[in-house]
Amino acid sequence: MMHHKHAIRRLILLAALSTVAPSCGDVVRQGSSPVMLTIDRLTAAQGNKPGTSSGTLTSDVITNVTSPAPCSTTSPCPTAFNDIGTVSFSLAAKDFTLRPTSNNQVTITRYHVTYRRADGRNTPGVDVPFGFDGALTATVLSPVTVSFEIVRHVAKEESPLVQLIQNPAVISTITDVTFFGTDQVGNAVTVTGSMLIDFGNFGD
Repeated sequence: MMHHKHAIRRLILLAALSTVAPSCGDVVRQGSSPVMLTIDRLTAAQGNKPGTSSGTLTSDVITNVTSPAPCSTTSPCPTAFNDIGTVSFSLAAKDFTLRPTSNNQVTITRYHVTYRRADGRNTPGVDVPFGFDGALTATVLSPVTVSFEIVRHVAKEESPLVQLIQNPAVISTITDVTFFGTDQVGNAVTVTGSMLIDFGNFGD
């Protein structure tokens, strides 16, 4: 008899929880879009060499600029460049029998970058650069490619990257970039891509 009462109480508790759950709007809306945002390709290029985009970035913490004046070959100007990422997006329907329409298009509005090391030493400002949020606006229905800042020049003026200017060491990080957007009825859509970034003073 006592066991039967416990079973009834458990059912009542589960029913109460299922009634409360829909009130958590963000939780319910997250992942409820009928489409998935996918990353087809994620690359990056040094800010001082924008035409050299690849799947692995060698991020130079300082560049000796020789022009324009007063910079010259005899008196170069040490300069920190931000590095630029490029991402290609497409959409995929969760139900493979359906084709995404304009009602399902996703507008991306921001992104978040974090850096981590394979050895687990991940203290921002000590072991890896600080993560950051950036703004990005792109609407995806058919495949689209956009550029964004993946390494800020200010990060190269802060620890631990600024020490690399006078240090031959290299800091290798796995960089995770998460993009955030919504479909046309407000369902949250996110996707994360990763790439390797090596930080150091690699010469000009």
